[in-house]
Amino acid sequence: MKEAAYVLFGAAFTIAAAWAAGRWMLARLRIDFPYREEERAFSFLLGSALLSQGVFVLAAAHVLYKGTLLALGVAALALGARRSNARCFPALPRLWVWLAAPAFTLFSLLYVSHAMAPEMSPDGSAYHLGLVSRYYREHGFPAVTTNIYANLSQGVEMLFLFAWPWGKHSAAALTHLGFLYALASLVLSYGRRFGSPLAGAGAAALVWLSPVAALDAASAYNDVAVAAIVFGVYYLLQVWREARHASLLIAVGALAGFAFAAKYTAFVALAYALGVVAWQLWRTHWMIRSVVTVAAVAAFWIAPWLVKNAIVVGNPVSPFANRVFRNPYVHVAFEEHYRQHMRNYDFLKSHWDIPLEVTVRGQALCGLLGPVFLLAPLALLAWRRPHGRTLLAAAALFGSIYVSNIGTRFLLMAVPFVALGMGAVFAQRPVVLGFVLTVHAASSWPDLMKLYCHEYAWRLDRIQWKAALRIESQDGFLARKWPSYNVARLIDAVTPPRGRVFSFAQTAEAYTTREVIVSFQSAEGTVLRNILWAPLYEDMQPTRLQHFFFPVRSLRRVRVVQTAAAGPDDHFGVHELRFFHQGREVPRDPRWRLRAWPNPWNVQDAFDGSPVTRWASWEKLWPSMFIEVDFGDDVTIDRVTVEGSPETGRSQVRLDFAPELAPVEQEAARPLGLRREAVEVLRTRGITHVLVADTDFGHEDYESRRDEWGLVELGERNGVRLYALR
Repeated sequence: MKEAAYVLFGAAFTIAAAWAAGRWMLARLRIDFPYREEERAFSFLLGSALLSQGVFVLAAAHVLYKGTLLALGVAALALGARRSNARCFPALPRLWVWLAAPAFTLFSLLYVSHAMAPEMSPDGSAYHLGLVSRYYREHGFPAVTTNIYANLSQGVEMLFLFAWPWGKHSAAALTHLGFLYALASLVLSYGRRFGSPLAGAGAAALVWLSPVAALDAASAYNDVAVAAIVFGVYYLLQVWREARHASLLIAVGALAGFAFAAKYTAFVALAYALGVVAWQLWRTHWMIRSVVTVAAVAAFWIAPWLVKNAIVVGNPVSPFANRVFRNPYVHVAFEEHYRQHMRNYDFLKSHWDIPLEVTVRGQALCGLLGPVFLLAPLALLAWRRPHGRTLLAAAALFGSIYVSNIGTRFLLMAVPFVALGMGAVFAQRPVVLGFVLTVHAASSWPDLMKLYCHEYAWRLDRIQWKAALRIESQDGFLARKWPSYNVARLIDAVTPPRGRVFSFAQTAEAYTTREVIVSFQSAEGTVLRNILWAPLYEDMQPTRLQHFFFPVRSLRRVRVVQTAAAGPDDHFGVHELRFFHQGREVPRDPRWRLRAWPNPWNVQDAFDGSPVTRWASWEKLWPSMFIEVDFGDDVTIDRVTVEGSPETGRSQVRLDFAPELAPVEQEAARPLGLRREAVEVLRTRGITHVLVADTDFGHEDYESRRDEWGLVELGERNGVRLYALR
């Protein structure tokens, strides 16, 4: 029970501090909402933007302590102490309130119990809170170059960081749940102010009862928060179009900037805001000034994340645009693969299945909106009304980012607009609206969802009151329910404090204090994975030799140029580049200057003498890729040998000083001792342990040939083994 009290305090303190900071901002801007429900919701959203920015400053200054966070929160509470003159909206029909109250209470218990229960969402327990816990341990932002998720904007995670010292994981999830209530409140208020109260109530229920929104909100994710912020931008612009209060544009800019700070894909909120302002003020002398105001205020929240990335990884919008901002931390190939994967989930058989997956099945795309959203096309009937056209246009714009990631939760930005369109149509027949909402509520309850959704659909379970109140301990609950937790505890138990663990797959990093390098989260992780795969894949071993023979020459520089253009998965790679004179290899010299393009950073891997390492382009083949050596003085040679692997067989190379020479290809024998060599290379690169699951490629070889690898098994949890490198 004591732990539950800390969880409640952490979340309540965060939400209260945000709300108070927002009230202060509204007062300073002299924005007076006529209705109390609007004022409360916008106070929370705007205050969250301010509080998030304050935590960012503390983290950037490396003064992130419980005391500094407490001082920040107390200051926000003090600033927000003022009376409100706003009035409440007219009451909804009493019958609707009576019918909604039991469902609201029951679902609130479900949502709050899951948020308060120990966090075990896949991404929340991995990188969302894994990074938050690391920031707090190190009292600020460390230079994280091995995790692409540290490069994304983390505005909502800054709120999790604020709640962390008191309630840790569950306080973060409970804070996120606050955004679902704010979103539902805003949707309801929008209907009452601009359309039909009944339509607003119906739309709010459609959003609030949606299974994927509920589960996302009750986890340490950020999608519901982003949806609330984006809808807040839209709502404020509607208010501004009527009132033309200049201060409202500052609030619009703040929320639009905070949207980007919360999630890259929410940049469309700023584009939408600038477009609406420009359209409304077209050919007036206020247009440029107003657009600049919105953009400048938004930049206050956007710029810090871009600057942080530029400093740490050399790419302000990492992990994207790596062709423009080239860096050693994220490969261009990874970015291309990542984009493709986000558009084509592994379990999705066809894109024609998306409508059923996001509404009824819920497994392939991780969650479901609920069966009633199969009726979403009926929202198009709202086009007949001015507000309906605006809503549908916004739904199309904010839904357009769905093509970048087809997971169900990435529809949440568009869901409030679609729900309002559906509500406007159904509200014309209150009996129909009541029936639809009854079906939605019933089909969203966990016990009934089991009757129609996929067995492994991502969804809430029954009310977790014992876990929420810590009657069942966090350790006991997670050990029973969340396999990754057991792995994380094993890592902490048997590895030294400064151990670096390589893992092929993501694990619950929020529950370990060790640095875990995941194979697919950075360029370094991918290279380490390939080193461990090289002894197992013959196609990755240096058995393709290309010899260039020529009369003796004295050369200062040699460039090997790739000339082929091949398929989408073909890369240029060189295990070793060797030079010979009269059959003897020219010894490597520290004075040699090495160059390569693209990917100039790993060129030394082609000159280290190791058969398990290689330099690779990490881009699709294109002519003029090269690897080059400047000897620093003339060197006499008569042969150049390029050692490659069969998987780079489509690449073709020439020597720049003799482009007419064709290489003599030879297939070499497989090198011996690759397993031990791979482990030795990992040790030299700072890796102390390796985590291998029974589902990982090669797991049987790592287990059965531990002595050949140089691995010592330290423990096994739920089919995952932890090895020390000896």
